[in-house]
Amino acid sequence: MDKQFHIRFTSDTHGYLYPTNFADTEYREIGLFRLIPEFPHDGNTLILDGGDTLQGSPLTNFYHRLDKSEKLHQLSSNPYGTHPIAAVMNLAGYQYITLGNHDFNYGLEELETYLGQLQATCLLANIRDRAHRLPLKPYAIHTLENGLRIGLAGVCTHYVRVWEHPETTAKLEIEDAFESARDVYAKLRDQCDFTILIYHGGYECDFETHRRLTDGTENQACQICESIGYDLVLTGHQHIAQAGFTYGKSYTVQPPYRADGACAIDVLIREDGQRTFSSRILPANCPPSETGMNMFRPLADKTEAWLDTPAGFLNQPLPYVPHMEAALHHSLVANFINTVQLDVSGAQISACALPNEYKGFTASPTIRDIVSTYIYSNTLFVLSISGADLKSYIERTAMYFDPEPDGTIGFSDEFMRPKVQHYNYDYFSGIDYTIDVSRPAGSRVTRIDIDGHPIDPDARYSLCINSYRHSGTAGYSMLPKQPVITEILTDVADAIIEYILKHNTVIIDTHRYSTILPMRKS
Repeated sequence: MDKQFHIRFTSDTHGYLYPTNFADTEYREIGLFRLIPEFPHDGNTLILDGGDTLQGSPLTNFYHRLDKSEKLHQLSSNPYGTHPIAAVMNLAGYQYITLGNHDFNYGLEELETYLGQLQATCLLANIRDRAHRLPLKPYAIHTLENGLRIGLAGVCTHYVRVWEHPETTAKLEIEDAFESARDVYAKLRDQCDFTILIYHGGYECDFETHRRLTDGTENQACQICESIGYDLVLTGHQHIAQAGFTYGKSYTVQPPYRADGACAIDVLIREDGQRTFSSRILPANCPPSETGMNMFRPLADKTEAWLDTPAGFLNQPLPYVPHMEAALHHSLVANFINTVQLDVSGAQISACALPNEYKGFTASPTIRDIVSTYIYSNTLFVLSISGADLKSYIERTAMYFDPEPDGTIGFSDEFMRPKVQHYNYDYFSGIDYTIDVSRPAGSRVTRIDIDGHPIDPDARYSLCINSYRHSGTAGYSMLPKQPVITEILTDVADAIIEYILKHNTVIIDTHRYSTILPMRKS
C-alpha cells in the first residue's frame, strides 16, 4: 500500500518573527508569523527547523540587551513560554529541530533557557555540552499516523569550534558533522522506513559538475548526500534557497533565510519501496498569525521604540552603495566602521567588511540605522601581524575581483558560489594600498604604505579585525596564526553606537585607502 507524508522545513530564521526587515516600519513578505498559518498539524506532517533561530534580528538583539527580570516580564503570562523564540516555535508546532552555529552566540545559559522551554525535540549528534545541561538527542524515530517510521538525526557544522568564543567551546564536545551523520545513519537505517538528516551546513560542490567550490569542511552536504544514504538531507547555513533536487543518494533542499519562505516537501513511498519527492519553496505571504503578532506586541513595540532612538550626528550621510562600486572606489561606510575599530582598539590598521545587504546611515542616524548596517554579532581582536602576512591578507581579499572578457571587472566565482559572500571582501584603513586586477590572483597587491612609507615585510604592525575574520575561514588562514595583542569583547554594533554618542558630530573619514587598477588594454 502506498503511503504519503509531508514536511514543512525552515532554517536560518535568525529571529525574524514579524513581517519586517527592521530597516523601516513597512510590513513585508517575511517572518515566521507569515509562515505559521500555513503549517498543517496532522499525524502525517513533520514540522522541522535547521537552526540559527536565536540571533540575527534587531528584535532578538534588543531582547538580549534586557536583564533577566525584564526578559521574564515581557512574556510572563504567555502560555507558550517566556522565551520569545521558544514561544513562537511552540506556537508553530515544531516537532524536531537542530542547532545552528549562531545559536551558541549568547552562551550556554541562554541556550539552556531556550531549549528548556521548547516543546520540540532538539537533535544534535555531533555537539554535546560536557555538563549535560542541554537536552540534546542524536536522533529520534517518529511514527506517523499512517504507520511509517521516520528516523531523524541532526548535526551542525563543526566550525562552531572555530567561530565561537573559547569560553563557550571549552564547555562543548564538538565532532566532525559528516562522521557523526554517518555514524547515526548506521543506527537508524535498519529501524526505519525513511531517514532524514537535519544538517545546519550547506553545499560545497557545484550541483551539476560535482566540482568542489570551497576548501575546508565548513559545508559537507554534498559529501553527505554522495556517501551516506539518507533519503532526505535538509540543509541550511548558506542562506541559499533550493526548492529540491537529487544529489548522489539523497534528495536535498535548503529554505530561504530570515523566514522569507519554507520548504514544503511531499514524500510518497510506494508499496515496492520506491520514493517519490515533490517540493517547493513556500513564500511567506500568508496573513500573519494574529496570536503571534499580539503575543509579542509589547516586546515588538519596545524594540521599535529602541530602534528609533537617535544616536547622534554625522557630517554627511553614508548611504548604501552597490558592492562593486564600493569595492572599486572604496566605501565611506567601511571607513566609518574602521574609524570606530581604530578608536576602540588603538591599532595602527583596521579591516572590516560590508554585509551582503545593509541599510547605511543618515546624517542623523538612529539605532535602526546602526543595527541594520552592522548586522553581525562580532567582537574584535588586535593582532601583531608581519608585513609579509599583511600582504597575504590583502592578496586574499583581492581575489574578490575577476577580469571579464570585455575588459571590465566582475566578481570572482569564489566569492559568489555556492553562495554570495560580499562579506568576505575586506576594506582597510591606516594603510594605502594598490590592487592591480590585471595581475594573476595572489600577486595583485603592488603597494602597501603606512605613514607614507612602504611596509617592511619583516616588521610587525597592530591590526584590528572582527572575531569572524579572526577565525580564518574563507581563505584567511594566515590570521589565526598571528599573535593576539588583545581581545575586545565589546560588540561592534555597540562600539559604533558609543562612538556616535560621544561625539557632537562625527567627521567621516573620506580618505581613499585603496586604489584598484583596472584591466590593461592589450
